[in-house]
Amino acid sequence: MPFSLQNKVAIITGASAGIGESVARKLAAEGVSVVLAARTPGPLDTLVEAIIAAGGKATAVPTDVGSHEDQQRLIDTTLETYGQIDIVVNNAGLHHRGLFENVAALDLAKMVDVNLRGPLVLTHLALPHLRKNGGGAVVNVASLAGHLPLPEAATYSATKFGLRALSLALSLELAESGVTFSLVSPGPVSTGFIMDHLENVSHLTLSQPISTPDEIADDVLASIQDGMPERCRPANSGRLAKAAYVMPGIRKLLRPIMERKGKRNKARIIAEHNQNIKS
Repeated sequence: MPFSLQNKVAIITGASAGIGESVARKLAAEGVSVVLAARTPGPLDTLVEAIIAAGGKATAVPTDVGSHEDQQRLIDTTLETYGQIDIVVNNAGLHHRGLFENVAALDLAKMVDVNLRGPLVLTHLALPHLRKNGGGAVVNVASLAGHLPLPEAATYSATKFGLRALSLALSLELAESGVTFSLVSPGPVSTGFIMDHLENVSHLTLSQPISTPDEIADDVLASIQDGMPERCRPANSGRLAKAAYVMPGIRKLLRPIMERKGKRNKARIIAEHNQNIKS
């Protein structure tokens, strides 16, 4: 039976923009009370006002997901405000792009904190409350970089591989708990995460079709409701990433072709992006 969204309470990290904002709006429209977590209060407060104006329920909790204290406060505030936790969407992400040896060590550590340690700890803190209500859903927003290691994104890829391993292992470990664990693994998405850093985004990344935040949010909502272990978008990119990982010869053969395609795509996307800014 599909997981009903009515009268549920969801924690969403990275909720101030992009995928997280879209997930928050869509869940609130379905009757879910949403608790929005991100580092910057201003955008969170604006989103809360918009959701309430549309008839939804929302609360903002400024949170650094790399901080255990902030995560505990996020859990406590959710329980104080709504009395329950039914859904956790681990969406916050951080990517310092570049050659491994050129990225500051503290920046590498912060990626691990935000992309892997954060979801791990928040899920652990929320799990007793999810179980208490007879079941719930955890959705981890990962990446196709969690299927295929990317050059100049070694640590980011490592965190997304780890997040996939965590989610898939918990889906087996807690299969009888009533709590589902799902992954949504997108390729490039048209958010500030990529669009504000186009010059530094790899050609390999941009060889794949770009999804919209709403498309990824739809995958998140579907995963909450049916508990499917993983969704990849675009689906064909997910299949290609898995094949390239399992068969390194394919990766070696296709990489130059894909990088040339990505280089062309990157030039076009940058030109379009600059034109949109001017207009």
